[in-house]
Amino acid sequence: MDTQSPLHATCVAVGGAGVLITGASGSGKSNLALQMLALGAVLVADDRVLLTETDGHLMATCPPTLVGLIEARGIGILNAQSCAGAPVRLAVDLSTVETERIPPRREVTLLGVHIPLFHRASDIHLASAILQFMRAGRSER
Repeated sequence: MDTQSPLHATCVAVGGAGVLITGASGSGKSNLALQMLALGAVLVADDRVLLTETDGHLMATCPPTLVGLIEARGIGILNAQSCAGAPVRLAVDLSTVETERIPPRREVTLLGVHIPLFHRASDIHLASAILQFMRAGRSER
């Protein structure tokens, strides 16, 4: 069964896998995405993400009118290298600040699919830490 839902969020792809960035308006979703783009990620969608669930998998795509566009607050709308979509493998909630040095594993359920979840961590290393998680995962030690 296919289920689709639009979401106020931003999504980038790292190695073909999606990072869904959520949070309140002005929380820094586009800013984090821009940092990740500068480090080699590819834009899926900025501001609005279409999520589709099919057979237990979550796919993120972009509404046609926003393909390849990302907002840089105080600069304007910028063009960006983009991809057609990506399977979501991680969610980052910028509305909730992480208070623990080594937090427990968290997840969020979107359209019935369980996705690992990070909260807002130090802005100094958040983009780099997300990229490293996407490339190599979290240690079991």
